[in-house]
Amino acid sequence: MTFHQFDFHPAIAEAIAKCGYTAPTAIQKQAMPHLLEGKDLLGLAQTGTGKTAAFVLPTLQNLQQGPRKKIRALILTPTRELAEQVHENIREMAGTTGIRSCAVYGGVSKNGQIHTLRRGVEIVVACPGRLLDHINGRTIDLATVEVLILDEADQMLDKGFLPDIRRILQHVPQKRQSMVFSATMPKEIRHLVENILTDHVTIQVDHEKPAETISHVLFRVAQNRKTALLKNILKEKDMATTLVFTRTKYKAKNLARQLQNAGYRATSLQGNMSQAQRKTAMNGFRTGKFNILVATDIAARGIDVSGISHVVNYDIPDTVEAYTHRTGRTGRAEQTGEAMTFVTADDGRLLQAVERRLNKKIRMEILADFDSGFDQASSRSGSSRKSPSSRGPRRHKASSRGRKGSARRKTASSRY
Repeated sequence: MTFHQFDFHPAIAEAIAKCGYTAPTAIQKQAMPHLLEGKDLLGLAQTGTGKTAAFVLPTLQNLQQGPRKKIRALILTPTRELAEQVHENIREMAGTTGIRSCAVYGGVSKNGQIHTLRRGVEIVVACPGRLLDHINGRTIDLATVEVLILDEADQMLDKGFLPDIRRILQHVPQKRQSMVFSATMPKEIRHLVENILTDHVTIQVDHEKPAETISHVLFRVAQNRKTALLKNILKEKDMATTLVFTRTKYKAKNLARQLQNAGYRATSLQGNMSQAQRKTAMNGFRTGKFNILVATDIAARGIDVSGISHVVNYDIPDTVEAYTHRTGRTGRAEQTGEAMTFVTADDGRLLQAVERRLNKKIRMEILADFDSGFDQASSRSGSSRKSPSSRGPRRHKASSRGRKGSARRKTASSRY
């Protein structure tokens, strides 16, 4: 199947070719026929499977006819980075159609956004908080919206944006086409999303499992040895473009600084940065100025960088859904990627849940210099570490041989 079968407007078809798209992905193939017919849709698919194009292309096609310089499509996203990314995707896919987009998010002055809105745009990509600021200031009019799209809906609802979304819905016409796209959709919030849709079609494309193009590996390590382990892996492995996830903003900033001091081209992306700093970090990562980006989960929602070779879970994520989102940054567009997770003795319960989702045990690599003092039983069972007296005699630390300064790596032959 090719994009020609959708009979897109010539300007859109030309833009698709320029973007390098050859054949539609599974989510695009299944979703776009319904969206071109104007139906409501819930689309569930893994990160990196082309969800953005799945809703942008039909929207551009359906907006070809009708008035211009009025807001006819509204796309809501959970983060500034994702809003900016979707906005850029629209600009690329719109080509010479004349359809314009505006990104609306906090952290920057509203004046530039107001100026763009007054000149007239057909599509607005917005974060809920800043959009409400414009609504309350009467600097935006949503009365002409024909299409409403929630992107990364699970995160918007899970992060507490539901009240904001409900307020926004009061300013959008009830008669509209609505779409909800997400990489994951926990059951407890699914019914909230479905309240937005009317007589909708549901498309599911292996949304709960990471892509098959991603290989997964665990590294057993004591908490205070994680940074040393990361530096060792970066030294030993060929890691072209690496995304490292930490649990806190402080840790992301601090780890990036330590890597910079060690001579690596690293930067961070976290919530305490200004929008200008975040944009500089992202642009540097995209262009190759930095080949290591250390980020928190929420800051990384908009990261759509082609060719990320490795994802490193410096801290294991809090949920299986977050693991799917993180690892989905690599192995995109049918490319291969590797997801590495640092596992401490306290991570067993979440690790077991991840392996159930993958329906397989994750391969374990042991670096002898970083494995000492690790309670082997507890990391799989999720139990707490035993005291030294209850563990019995401590094993001797394995010696490091071979190249000076490098740790000896072996693949675990037995599962604990």
